[in-house]
Amino acid sequence: MEWDEPSPAVAASRLGHSIKRAEQALIREKTRALRDVGLSVPQYTVLLTLAGSPGLSGAQLARRCMVTPQSMASLLLTLEAKELIVRERSDVHAKVFQCRLTPAGRTLLDRADAVALAVEQRLTAVFTPAESEEFRSLLERTVAILDDETGRSAPAVLPASAGLPASAVSSAPASTAHWSQVVGQ
Repeated sequence: MEWDEPSPAVAASRLGHSIKRAEQALIREKTRALRDVGLSVPQYTVLLTLAGSPGLSGAQLARRCMVTPQSMASLLLTLEAKELIVRERSDVHAKVFQCRLTPAGRTLLDRADAVALAVEQRLTAVFTPAESEEFRSLLERTVAILDDETGRSAPAVLPASAGLPASAVSSAPASTAHWSQVVGQ
């Protein structure tokens, strides 16, 4: 039996469809904005994560940035070639490399973060503070519900001003205490 794609009206009535469209619009705008500073959204996400948690391994970064280990390996090679990160052998595990931002990486991240934040500010500007907080709360609740139902552990609830992994928020400078990764990329 052949599967027919749902009609636009049916697709538009689905919550998952709306969430995906919002995610795609956000990533599209961040991609456009970050292109001006020479980074992709995944590269920016890695730099932002390392700013808050220096010394992570490629495997740890892959989990936190929600990409495959193979994708992370490629991202790290590119960032290292651009001299934005350094990878140093771990003192504890000879086969593990820990990643850190270089001064050039920190400088570029600051520029990239400003343009990414501008995209997010355009979005939040159309909401009242109460609406913005409610929207964030509903999204976090959605993640928690779905993670609980699948048996996955839900990520830590982020502060209202944050959007990056909780581990990165604790030590990240104020200018980097947000993200979108969202979504992932």
